[in-house]
Amino acid sequence: MASSSVTYFSWKNTLIAITTICILSSSSCSASPATTKVNPRPRPFKKIYAFGDSFTDTGNTRSATGPSGFGHVSNPPYGTTFFHRPTNRYSDGRLVIDFIAESLSLPYLKPYRSIMSNATDAAHGVNFAVAGSTAIEHQFFVKNNLSLAITPQSIQTQLLWFDKFLESQGCKVAGAACKAAAFDDTLFWVGEIGVNDYAYTIGSGIPGDTIQQLGISRVTSFLQALLKKGAKYVVVQGLPLSGCLPLAMTLAPEDDRDGIGCVKSANNQTYSHNLVLQAKLQQLRTQFPHAVITYADYWNAYFTVMKNPNQYGFKESFKACCGTGDPYNFEVFAVCGTPSASACPSPSQYINWDGVHLTEAMYKVLTDMFLNGKATHPPFSYLLDMKLRHG
Repeated sequence: MASSSVTYFSWKNTLIAITTICILSSSSCSASPATTKVNPRPRPFKKIYAFGDSFTDTGNTRSATGPSGFGHVSNPPYGTTFFHRPTNRYSDGRLVIDFIAESLSLPYLKPYRSIMSNATDAAHGVNFAVAGSTAIEHQFFVKNNLSLAITPQSIQTQLLWFDKFLESQGCKVAGAACKAAAFDDTLFWVGEIGVNDYAYTIGSGIPGDTIQQLGISRVTSFLQALLKKGAKYVVVQGLPLSGCLPLAMTLAPEDDRDGIGCVKSANNQTYSHNLVLQAKLQQLRTQFPHAVITYADYWNAYFTVMKNPNQYGFKESFKACCGTGDPYNFEVFAVCGTPSASACPSPSQYINWDGVHLTEAMYKVLTDMFLNGKATHPPFSYLLDMKLRHG
């Protein structure tokens, strides 16, 4: 006489059932050699639409019709760690959005500029982020004669691209409904946007409060547009700890430092920005109760690593891995990708990659904090639970 039980385990997103046959008259149990393949578990999301700046851009900057952006991202050693070649990502490897796609068992997102002629590349989503992009429209910087603002694309541009993309998919964005969008199964990932606005106005006499007010107003309008289209699951990243970037450390006076050794004025600026942004997100949650809006706390996640870098495997907190010059291995006119710059042998031990952007290792740590830690509010697990609950 025998009884059997079934044990399930997951392998490559497929549930495998192993039938264990136990002979009741014997003390031994053996697993039958046969296995039964059960239907794969459904992915929580089928698509991701991403927006933001160079921390999220996977190639829009260096396309044939894109802006020039920072550095020489199409040259080695960009991409050296994971892709083993430049992929027009501003890092030695993957970005947060790449790790997000991996966690959802989705392919890496194609940049919008590359899928314009091949819609099949957009089956699992599109990345609209542009390096150098701003929250405030480009014309504002032109009117104020701010020559550093060389990227004409802003978050409004990305919204226009998104509308054009939806129309190419048969969705009339001006209509009451947009069935082609299939937003029920779509994650909207809004990467950080706004650091460039502050950077472009350094020394201009334009108050930081003005940039904060205008920038958050534009981001809020952008989010309202997405939510009005029917976006239901939205993650919004705050601004990072910008005062810890070698660029900021190089330009700021040495007496402008905080308790972790970074530029105090810059970190206070982005911290204040994030507080106002979070208040706006709470208003949007009230205005759009059908949506789950999660805030990804980039600032505090970064701060947590800077307080104890060794815990996360980092040996160098301030110097750029790729660059040249002292004391931070960063010079504005000899940035990563130029002949005079070189890369460190172990990027995974560095927080910063090129003076402005982070290493793949740092992006991975931050992503883990967003997905599994306490750096998202409400937690990312809550967003997934709500998605699974509503199908």
